[in-house]
Amino acid sequence: MEIIDISLYSLLLAILLLAVPVFLSRIYGLGLTKLLLSSAGRMIVQLVLIGVFLKYLFLWNNTVINLSWLIVMILAAVFSAIRGSAMKPGKIILPVFVSFALATFTVIFYLNIFVIRLDYIFDARYLIVLGGMLLGNSLRGNIVGIDLFYKSIRKETKKYQYLLSLGADYHEAVKPYMRESIRLALKPTIASMATIGIVALPGMMTGVILGGASPEVAIKYQIMIMISIVVSTIISVLLTILMTSGVCFTKYGVLRNDIFLKNKTE
Repeated sequence: MEIIDISLYSLLLAILLLAVPVFLSRIYGLGLTKLLLSSAGRMIVQLVLIGVFLKYLFLWNNTVINLSWLIVMILAAVFSAIRGSAMKPGKIILPVFVSFALATFTVIFYLNIFVIRLDYIFDARYLIVLGGMLLGNSLRGNIVGIDLFYKSIRKETKKYQYLLSLGADYHEAVKPYMRESIRLALKPTIASMATIGIVALPGMMTGVILGGASPEVAIKYQIMIMISIVVSTIISVLLTILMTSGVCFTKYGVLRNDIFLKNKTE
């Protein structure tokens, strides 16, 4: 079964649905009209551009180009994660990039080699699409994880330094903060896993079904991607905290104040 195309006229009808939240925003004074319309406009422009680019990316299906684009996607995710925190980008960009790259490439290549069993593991349709889904979901977890970890220690400086004064080493002192940061970073993903299929049909499953695949195939892909998202998120959050600690703490385990942006104080 071929997927039914949506004409430009029909797409405009879909965009017209934005009139509902705009109307409600005006009525109740929510102040969301400008933000909503600008965000929708940016989304449409970005999706049109990426749609054109992906068309040729799939056509060329070149290993170097595919890997280069995935690296660009990782860089964009890294900047988004850092921008969502109170950290100076120049201080942590390299360790955060390495953390994202290791988590993303490890999970994708595991899926392509052992699960999907592709003959060409750099196939753009899998490498780019799966990479985008993993990055998009693990990004939210990383924003929560890294921001909470460093803010919590900064907020409880006296308590943290007291632990160090009692003889605890760096790893023992940060363990409670690391545990809570990772737990909260994973909480939304784990919660969504529990409701998939009954409360909601997720994007991966919906897309595969609309593409003509049977529900059985769609279910298998959705199970695969949800487990992969959890794994990618926990690996990237843990690696981000571990790898940034080298530049964010002194050799005595004391958190540096110069890693934080001055306009984002507690």
